[in-house]
Amino acid sequence: MENKTRCAWCEKDDLYRNYHDNEWGKPVYDDATIFEFLILETFQAGLSWYTVLAKRENFRKAFDNFDLMKIANYSEDKMDALAEDAGIIRNKLKIKATVTNAQAFIKVQEEFGTFSKYIWGFVDGKPIDNQPKTLSEVKATTPISDALSKDLKKRGFKFVGSTVMYAHMQATGMVNDHVASCFTRR
Repeated sequence: MENKTRCAWCEKDDLYRNYHDNEWGKPVYDDATIFEFLILETFQAGLSWYTVLAKRENFRKAFDNFDLMKIANYSEDKMDALAEDAGIIRNKLKIKATVTNAQAFIKVQEEFGTFSKYIWGFVDGKPIDNQPKTLSEVKATTPISDALSKDLKKRGFKFVGSTVMYAHMQATGMVNDHVASCFTRR
């Protein structure tokens, strides 16, 4: 077994370790990837991230590889079919929110040029490095995630509470919450 020190939350199995090592906390500026993470994070609301991560490939297939324009135009029939798909989280409110969020995402792109420019504006365009020593120092929300959540809700987004948005900020590298001893800090 490899001898790397990681953040304690990811030691469950290879799925978590690979996600931690290769994605979590790495800055994402691409709108398509930001959208995918936003949708996955909204499905996580009230559940564990592991549950969503384990179904990620099923989500990609079910949601047309997170094609923003397709999702923004999903019909009621398509949403009903998604609610029957055992490969994803079949929460009708979250499925409907995905369509609503795709439509709102497009409006933000139209206003700012890219969604990336909008969302990264909350951290002045560069990651915040919190440098926690232990997992207990990692917060669930911050004043920035509060402001982001409030602004997204004002723009019509759903399932984007402050905790969800802070998790999104961590996932997309807007904040770096890898603990000090984690090998990814080197």
